[in-house]
Amino acid sequence: MSVVGSMRKARLDRFVELARVYRGWSRSQLADRLGRDPSRVVPETGNAKLDYVSRVADALDWRLGDVVESIWLEELPTHEGEASFEELDEEAQTAHRSGDAPRMLEIARQMRGCAATATERAIAANREAGAWDLRGRYGRSLEAVQLGLTEEGVCEDVRLMLHANLANAHYTLWHLIEARSVAGDLVDRFTVRPATSRIEQIGEAFALYVRGSALRRSMAHAPPASRDEFATRARKDLQRSRDRYESLADAWHDQQYAAIAHTCRVAMLECEAALHVIDPADALQLVIERLGDASDLAAVPSGDWLESFGWWAIGGCNIALEHLDGHELHRAMAVCTNKALEIADRLDHWAMRERAFTMERFRRQCVEDSTGYETEWLLDDEDVRIVAGTMARFPRFRPTGWRILESARVFADLGVHAVHGMYRA
Repeated sequence: MSVVGSMRKARLDRFVELARVYRGWSRSQLADRLGRDPSRVVPETGNAKLDYVSRVADALDWRLGDVVESIWLEELPTHEGEASFEELDEEAQTAHRSGDAPRMLEIARQMRGCAATATERAIAANREAGAWDLRGRYGRSLEAVQLGLTEEGVCEDVRLMLHANLANAHYTLWHLIEARSVAGDLVDRFTVRPATSRIEQIGEAFALYVRGSALRRSMAHAPPASRDEFATRARKDLQRSRDRYESLADAWHDQQYAAIAHTCRVAMLECEAALHVIDPADALQLVIERLGDASDLAAVPSGDWLESFGWWAIGGCNIALEHLDGHELHRAMAVCTNKALEIADRLDHWAMRERAFTMERFRRQCVEDSTGYETEWLLDDEDVRIVAGTMARFPRFRPTGWRILESARVFADLGVHAVHGMYRA
């Protein structure tokens, strides 16, 4: 047996013995519950089948995924080079700027392996979160940030970054109550003690952006009597965030800040349309006109600006779905979803894909409700790959993803049919 196989079997042995003690079972009872011969309770190879691992997880009252991950855990790479922690951190930031997620993840794990202090361990966790975020693995990003926040005695600037990233991870995963709460803690902190340093100013601007965006998304789920309140609060936060990002852009000549301020503006438009501060048709016209500046993606200044135009397209979808119908709805949605998906593909941006696919599904549902006929999706293999990848990253998208795949008859030859977001053969 290989070294890796031996380590895996040792981990499995440990879990099985823990399950026996936890349940107070004898060896024969344990074997019976796991469906194994008492003389071979644990597979000799360490390569256990899923149903076996599922029984172990049930015996421990653990989630199946946690047991699987623990048994097949990748060991942290040992850092044996001459680079210091600080040099590795610089390499990780370079990889992040270039969008090299695999390299950034590798470096972050090396950093964790050689970190000597709580602050260094927290920084390594933050870099790992950034790598997972680049790959669109937002759940893993959330876990990495939470790991960093468990460290005690971390310097204030690092804890601030982790706190802000925690709010954003919750927001990206549609944990809206958590996002509002975590971001709100940061906003309240700077209300008591105003931000002074650059990193504090960035933290405050970002916290306002996340809380305002989470409030904006919450409008759709709020009781009718509360929607204006959510829209008003969201608009206020987003305006404050925009103002701060514009000040940061002027002070530091950084286009990233200007791009985020630009994104705040379309989110504000969505709130203003909901409050009828601006006519929704006029708001949508502003969006369409602004997207004209991104007709040639190669001419858009940078990745940050390109992402911002993608969120303008999603904002246009939101406004159209909420306030328009008939031909005007479909015309606006066609422009906005196409642009959003084009930008998402250019950036490999999974959160934007989730929104674009969901918006297009809503539009098609409007057609089906008005005509009584189901609209068929036409997906090639690459489209199917992207839908499947989006389902992997966003649990709340999975019912929508199954419906899209069913409508495209992806599984027609297999005799598989959708039932309420699940599948049966």
